[in-house]
Amino acid sequence: MSEAVVASAYGGPEVLSVIDVTVPEPGPGQVRIAVRAAGVNPFDHKMYSGAFGTDPAKLPMRLGAEAAGVVTAVGADATGPAGPVQVGDEVIAYRAPGAYAAELVVPASSVVPKPAGLSWEQAGGLMVVGATAVHVLEAISLSKDETVLIHGAAGGVGLMAVQLAVARGATVLGTASPARHELLRDLGAIPIAYGPGLADRVRAAAPEGVHAAADLVGTDEAVDVSVELVADRSRIATIAGFGRGAQAGIKLLGGSPGADPGTDVRDAARLQLTGAVEAGRLRVLIAGSHPLREAAAAHRQVMNGHTSGKVVLVP
Repeated sequence: MSEAVVASAYGGPEVLSVIDVTVPEPGPGQVRIAVRAAGVNPFDHKMYSGAFGTDPAKLPMRLGAEAAGVVTAVGADATGPAGPVQVGDEVIAYRAPGAYAAELVVPASSVVPKPAGLSWEQAGGLMVVGATAVHVLEAISLSKDETVLIHGAAGGVGLMAVQLAVARGATVLGTASPARHELLRDLGAIPIAYGPGLADRVRAAAPEGVHAAADLVGTDEAVDVSVELVADRSRIATIAGFGRGAQAGIKLLGGSPGADPGTDVRDAARLQLTGAVEAGRLRVLIAGSHPLREAAAAHRQVMNGHTSGKVVLVP
């Protein structure tokens, strides 16, 4: 038997608990992982919040989508994007449904090698935010020597998008509260405070204009300022402001109805991200770490919206 976090009802973090589960032997093309860390993402809360319905047949609901750990068993033909997977390999798993667990069986196709320089916590929190950031930058066709405006630059996805955009040779303007401006400067961005007058502050920082914009927070301000400053709406994307974004005719990215899930882009991003880490172009910032049995506290930390970096669960 092993342990896993489940939502036993629909509601807030108080519905989360840890239960005993049976972990099967991996079948053909599968691997079993002893989880060392699992990333916590805002989408995880939405799954049991009722935002996508309240079907009782889906309860108790396993949670999580990414994990890092050690391979403990492999099925026949267990080959991942980087080649054959073997017992003892240190790996990152994404996509990994039910990742809030001590042990996990996933397709080998979901597994990539963990960069040696990453801690388990960093490895467990890399993929969801990293793959989302790659999808955003691809969707807005960001190129070298261009200027991009990133709203919510100090959030989980924002920190990844800033670093990846800088690595592409772009000039990055990132909105954040003043308390996080020094962090953004350290990552190579030009920080800008959000709030009234944002468009004027962006113009002052980028007098030659802005080529593309990414809304990672979902506020009306982020969408409206992006539309005001970027002439080509095909070069504006949002992962959160779907209502206002649809009205404005910009790109909608993610899992909501009508949005582009970017499945192929996000899957291909896995080896891009580990390569960027190994090359020293990408850092994973951890905002908090909690035991599995404190999953509710981890979700409250993510839901308060004041974290810079990832929150992870550690079995």
